[in-house]
Amino acid sequence: MLIIVPTNDRKGLSAEVAEHFGRCRTYTLINEQGNVIKVVDNTSEHMGGKGLPPEIMREHKAEVLLCRGLGLRALKLCSQFNIKVYVSQADNVKEVFNLWKSKKLSIAGCNDACKEH
Repeated sequence: MLIIVPTNDRKGLSAEVAEHFGRCRTYTLINEQGNVIKVVDNTSEHMGGKGLPPEIMREHKAEVLLCRGLGLRALKLCSQFNIKVYVSQADNVKEVFNLWKSKKLSIAGCNDACKEH
């Protein structure tokens, strides 16, 4: 299982979780044991590229998104792509992964989407 975390830097497990899923600088990809597989740049249209962040996730075959926030459209696209979304205010990749692994996070719903999107 591949897990993706939107991050602000390339610091692996200590990378800061980005405030918003689509506007992060990078995505840190980890496996279900909590090992970093790789870090990829956010090349979506939000960052001057093409495509949407959920499409990047699908391209990398991610099954889980651990994030701080995302818009309703992104949440719906993740659902269409069978990507489970969990929202947490954790500071770094290791912290959010540990919360998810210990089942302290719930699958995100419409009420978890950012209201300004």
